[in-house]
Amino acid sequence: MKSERNEGEEKFPKNAAGEVLVSDVDFVETYLGLEDLLKTSKVKSIGVSNFNSQQIDRILKEATVKPVVNQVECHPYLNQTKLIEFCRQKDIVVTAYSPLGSPDRPWAKPEDPSLLEEPKIKEIAKKYNKSSAQILIRFQVERGVAVIPKSVTKDRIASNINVFDFQLTPEDLATISDFDRGHEGRIIHLGWNGPNVVDHKHYPFKTPF
Repeated sequence: MKSERNEGEEKFPKNAAGEVLVSDVDFVETYLGLEDLLKTSKVKSIGVSNFNSQQIDRILKEATVKPVVNQVECHPYLNQTKLIEFCRQKDIVVTAYSPLGSPDRPWAKPEDPSLLEEPKIKEIAKKYNKSSAQILIRFQVERGVAVIPKSVTKDRIASNINVFDFQLTPEDLATISDFDRGHEGRIIHLGWNGPNVVDHKHYPFKTPF
């Protein structure tokens, strides 16, 4: 199906069939537009989000400014080890969104696993007198990954930053890493937006990393 443009309007415009519309604009063209903004001094840094290694390679070949950051879903069920190492080799920072596995996501099913309730995570948390959330955040910190847990409560925000008074052991890190399920562990796969999205030529989640 031919892509339809609808930039500048609602966030997720849909066609008459209720399918989310997608753009046929090449992401490199968009990135070059960001480079133009950088030249105006109104923007200090530019980066990307949800880019796989092949897409980053295209940016590096066709653009003149390297992305500062690649923001991706990252948690123990989808630990992104290969992508993190790839970005590190390119001197690109990885930022982890949904580091707790998005437990409050509205599409979660009762039978879906929860990182916060994993017995091995809770066991590690008990050892350090920390919460499961703090262990998951510290996991990313020790991997050199920037981490952005979402919270709207003052106490939880304070708790999320209180992760710098302890250090996980190599055994702890290995235990947490073993939860990885590859693409099957992805929570924000965007599949609910319909085939227009998943079948799009730039859909980023079909490559190994």
